[in-house]
Amino acid sequence: MIVFCGYANADLTVAVPVLPGPAARVQATAVRRGEGGMGANAAVAAARMGADARFAGVVGPDAASTAFLDALAADGVGTEWTSHTGVLTTAVVLLTPDGERSIISQDDRVTTEHVAAVAAKARAAGADWLYLDGYRFPAAAGVLGEGPPGVVVDLDGCDGAEAARAALAAADHAIVGRAQAAAFLGDDAAFASAAARHRVNLVVTDGSRGWTLFTPDGARHAGAAIEVTAVDATGAGDCFAGSYCAELDRGAGPLEAARVAAVAAGLSCTRPGARAGLPHREAVLAYIDSAGADPARANTTRAHPAKETAGTGTGPEAPSALARRQGEET
Repeated sequence: MIVFCGYANADLTVAVPVLPGPAARVQATAVRRGEGGMGANAAVAAARMGADARFAGVVGPDAASTAFLDALAADGVGTEWTSHTGVLTTAVVLLTPDGERSIISQDDRVTTEHVAAVAAKARAAGADWLYLDGYRFPAAAGVLGEGPPGVVVDLDGCDGAEAARAALAAADHAIVGRAQAAAFLGDDAAFASAAARHRVNLVVTDGSRGWTLFTPDGARHAGAAIEVTAVDATGAGDCFAGSYCAELDRGAGPLEAARVAAVAAGLSCTRPGARAGLPHREAVLAYIDSAGADPARANTTRAHPAKETAGTGTGPEAPSALARRQGEET
């Protein structure tokens, strides 16, 4: 069982020709509404990958919140641990024709007390994994308790380096986009050092340039992204996180989990919206089989500050079917 504690959003996606700058005005080409939120999207991604996923965020007592939870339930996500004491927040997504986007999100009512209650309930229920987004830190680090479940943190959303370090200290596995990882921690040598110091498996994703896993024992594994025509990158990072959790729950190690999650995240970009493109595990495996790609192949090196190589895994051992794709953001 995986318990997802984090954001639940009603998404308002606005298609624009370009992302507007300061004081700029652009004409929307389309406007659509849908479900989103980091934690909720990750829960759906995990459920579609075959995991027993439970969502334990906060929504409201209104009809919109009920409809939101009904959509989660339709995807096989358990919602009985969700609190109705807050509101269903809104996120505005500005989306360009090439799939790039900017997001304006509203703060939710997932308090530190709520996180503590969810962690205790997950432990009592025998859950294997607890997912948290970075917005909960540093406060959440002190309320998770000892022992199972294992903790997976999506560091995107952390408010600065202190929060990121607290999340790494609390996590067994952490996932973060490269831009934020660089802002929080520094370079690849710093990522490797953080993974070793905090005894955490750290996955740094880098869109079309692939991903890199830094393990506690000092190893570095790099993998490529898959090639797709990106329609919308919204939710690709959530898909990676949820799929990664699902593979861990299935018994996979972090390297195998990252390889499969990268394929799922790539496929998620081929349809508009945060949820519509989230693939089922059968589709991920079918893609791997049809492409003749083995997600178990990636470049592996022993991390060392003086010997770090540039790039993120498009070297000679990266299979062609896992080559770069355009427009992915994980």
